[in-house]
Amino acid sequence: MGREFLEVFEEWASTYDEAVTGHDPQYRDVFEGYDTILNEVAQLARGTVMEFGVGTGNLTEKILAKDLQVIGVEPSEPMRELAKEKLPELALYEGDFLEFPLPDKPVDTIVSTYAFHHLTKEEKNIAIAKFYSLIADGGRVVFADTVYENKQAEEQIKQEAHELGYHELLEDLNREYYPQLEDIRQLFEQNGFHFEAKQRNKFVWLFVAEK
Repeated sequence: MGREFLEVFEEWASTYDEAVTGHDPQYRDVFEGYDTILNEVAQLARGTVMEFGVGTGNLTEKILAKDLQVIGVEPSEPMRELAKEKLPELALYEGDFLEFPLPDKPVDTIVSTYAFHHLTKEEKNIAIAKFYSLIADGGRVVFADTVYENKQAEEQIKQEAHELGYHELLEDLNREYYPQLEDIRQLFEQNGFHFEAKQRNKFVWLFVAEK
């Protein structure tokens, strides 16, 4: 899961839950409707759920509230510790999108929020192929993450960040591997999924890929 970014998340762990409230104007639009987005992902989860990038457990908590089984995967030890404090009953493992403990049966839903962009395009393709083999027939992948609608939208978002003096946001946008919508669609479809996506704020799209 883009472990070159792991140090950033380990430093961010203790303040992550505060960050998603949108108190930092640079990231306010990124986290606009955060709780609503997580609720929508949780509502689309069914059966046995595998979550990648658990973080502090905000999405996990909502899925567990539906009485669903969740298998959590998170590379950051500080994040895992916070999630276990919040959700001691959670089955939580060290791992990422590419290297993780295999469940003993197919899962029905794979979920993740604000994490898939840490992978390069090649890594995303490898991960999606793994998802297809993990998921039971009729299962689904439900992700919410920053995605550019197209090249024009990417350029506009970066230009606005520059004009507003949002240097940390702009650095983030240039450093990470945020995909364009058509690229992520092609990756899922070439791996056998039916793909649909809906925009949820200026940055974040919710996408559902069904096997």
